[in-house]
Amino acid sequence: MCFILPFLGWWGYKEVQKQFVHPQAVLVLGGSTKSLEREKFTADFVKKHPNLPIWITGGSPPIYTKQVFTKAGVDPRRLYLDYEAVDTVTNFTTLVDDLQDRGIKSVYLITSDFHMRRACVIGEIVLGSRGIEFKAVSVPSKKTPEPIEKSIRDGARAILWVATGYTGVEQSQYKR
Repeated sequence: MCFILPFLGWWGYKEVQKQFVHPQAVLVLGGSTKSLEREKFTADFVKKHPNLPIWITGGSPPIYTKQVFTKAGVDPRRLYLDYEAVDTVTNFTTLVDDLQDRGIKSVYLITSDFHMRRACVIGEIVLGSRGIEFKAVSVPSKKTPEPIEKSIRDGARAILWVATGYTGVEQSQYKR
């Protein structure tokens, strides 16, 4: 019981702190290569944030992604496309140092609503390890949230990466 109060205090502090985050970039966790839902949502979202660079990790092939943004009237030169990641943990680990090197201290984190819990767990660990805050922005879907076991597993993998630089991707049975 004694460990619960400090945890609740820390969690409450983090939630209040997120209200004051002013994102300097958009980070999109690419979805299925068969669907452009996250990219379409983001193209509309960034119209309200015309000066923010857009980092997309994984997702649709570049030609389709660029078409979505161009069609929405968003300059494709704002896009930074990364295809090194093979799963959700590496969506973060392949980009976090680039974000930090560019002086980015806060991002909008965009992914599907069913995937957001896991993304937030990993983001808190990986982005947080570099002092980067985020505001979560969910893409609506009709899917049920992922099982909590995926968040726990990938949270452990994120901690492993912070401690060792190793993501455990070879042992990961689940991709994306």
